[in-house]
Amino acid sequence: MRRVMTLYAVNAWLLLSGAAMALGGAPQEASTTQLGTAAAAAYEAENWSEAAKLYGQMVETAPNPRAWYRLGMSFYKSGKQEQAMEAFEKGRAQGLPPQLVEYGIAAVFVSKKDKDRAFEHLEKAAQNGLRPEQLSTDADLAELKSDPRFRKILEMVTRNQKPCAYAAENRQFDFWLGQWTVVTSTGARPAGDSRIELILGDCVVQENWTSAGNTGYSGKSYNIYNTALQRWEQYWVDNAGGNIFFYGGSKDGIMDYWTDELPQPDGKKLKRHLQFLKLGPDTVRQFSQGSNDNGKTWFVEYDFTYNRKK
Repeated sequence: MRRVMTLYAVNAWLLLSGAAMALGGAPQEASTTQLGTAAAAAYEAENWSEAAKLYGQMVETAPNPRAWYRLGMSFYKSGKQEQAMEAFEKGRAQGLPPQLVEYGIAAVFVSKKDKDRAFEHLEKAAQNGLRPEQLSTDADLAELKSDPRFRKILEMVTRNQKPCAYAAENRQFDFWLGQWTVVTSTGARPAGDSRIELILGDCVVQENWTSAGNTGYSGKSYNIYNTALQRWEQYWVDNAGGNIFFYGGSKDGIMDYWTDELPQPDGKKLKRHLQFLKLGPDTVRQFSQGSNDNGKTWFVEYDFTYNRKK
């Protein structure tokens, strides 16, 4: 999965690039600032012909991606389609993010009643990080929304925004999500409470553990599917300074984690095998074993049953 710049970040970047032009105290810089302020006021007021004139002056005296983008949009809103596309392309050469270039050109082709070309450029915008809310709310694209191609592109940008939410591998550990009361599998003695939740765009399964009683012991684990190595990984940390790194995979409702042989305070080396077994929709078993002879023999470290809180 490749990283894409979100439209939110792009807009923030555009604002910063405009603000950067306002810094300084020389007369020419002050004149540029005044021009930028007037252009922005015309743009926000939707006075498109005035905005086009002022942003046209800006790209002559102090060209920047934000000015080219707004010039293109002002031309587009004024019905000057060819000038709009030229401005977007010149903005591309100045560093305007491609999703904004392609989105602007797509809007121009919508106004030209050329749906095929509009979808061609809209798909390119989607491939480069366009956000779903831009597609859903922009009235300029109203003519496209009944077309099946629009729904396909909307699905694409939704996946781009949260890729982990739709990848099958990333969803293999979802059976552990929820609020749990944890007991020992033998004797059902209280062991603790745990809240398992998705964070960071549904890419990470985060465990929040608190032991039963007055021990004060707590910890967290972060579980993620490593696409490069095609395996699941867990990193456990606790309030006693402990940390453990596991790796493994999921099969048939069982998450299988292992560690390498790690030196222990007593001088021995410990290899761990940690399993999460889905026993039903509301029950998960967590079974940990250790080995001091590199996996030849194993002993039980703990055996817990997670019962979903109602």
